[in-house]
Amino acid sequence: MVGGTSVGERAFKASNAVIMVVIMIVTIYPFWYAIISSLNGGMDLQRGPVFLWPRQFTWASWKTVLADPALIQASWITISRTVIVTCISILYTAMFAYAFSRPYIKGKKWYAALGITSMYFSGGLIPTFMLFNWLGLYDSYWVYILPSLFSGFWNVIILNANYKGIPDALYESAKLDGASEYMMFFRIVLPLSKPVLAALSVFSAVGIWNDYGTTLYFTQSENLQTLQYMILKLVQTSSAAEQMSNSVALANPGIAELLARSQGQGLVTAKTIELASMVIASIPMIIMYPFAQRFFAKGVLLGSIKG
Repeated sequence: MVGGTSVGERAFKASNAVIMVVIMIVTIYPFWYAIISSLNGGMDLQRGPVFLWPRQFTWASWKTVLADPALIQASWITISRTVIVTCISILYTAMFAYAFSRPYIKGKKWYAALGITSMYFSGGLIPTFMLFNWLGLYDSYWVYILPSLFSGFWNVIILNANYKGIPDALYESAKLDGASEYMMFFRIVLPLSKPVLAALSVFSAVGIWNDYGTTLYFTQSENLQTLQYMILKLVQTSSAAEQMSNSVALANPGIAELLARSQGQGLVTAKTIELASMVIASIPMIIMYPFAQRFFAKGVLLGSIKG
């Protein structure tokens, strides 16, 4: 159609816009619901859910969570672990992938077979627990760091594909100038791989931030708890108290009243504490993502194309 778009194209654009808006709402609204519910009064929230804005706006639940000393300790453990592991593991993995990408490395097939096997099979929880205990990592801060310093062979595959896209002429000219492998890696490979490294850093940081299994299985000290593990305990405690309250409500109203009081009353309840904790724990990742967004799409694309 000359001078404009056809009816089919306009219909496609309109339907595409509607679908994208629906996907955005479905994706964003659960988080928005958690925010407005955590900012609503606890007893008022028990009357019925809020949908667009708090009926009884209050910061009481947020203040209660932020005033908890255990939360500060858990935040320190989670943040320090995320920063240290993300930076070191990405660097180590990038160095391994660089060596793996060089055509003159010996035993490359054995490394590939071992790495691919590790993607699908692991030792299991019990052998891992025994190994960590033998190494003295159990109930130690180092259990969060040392086992995570290699970010996985799947990242090696992505980085390897990116490295193969770097022209061989750069390596050859660097070698003629007397550059060592370390110099080529840090001065040529790393600067040209920033988009891929940024994308993998986002994946690694989110995975480490959301991990609670390490705390659950390999620690027992209160000082080593992470944010996600604290939220898990809050959710389990709140759900157990709610189920018990519902089961005894008809049989014994007195016990049901005691259970209801144990879950909180007034502006702060167990439910609002749970929601406030989840929202607060998600804020750092939400803040970090926009800074890496400009590298994200380009990094994923570069890492997926073999040169």
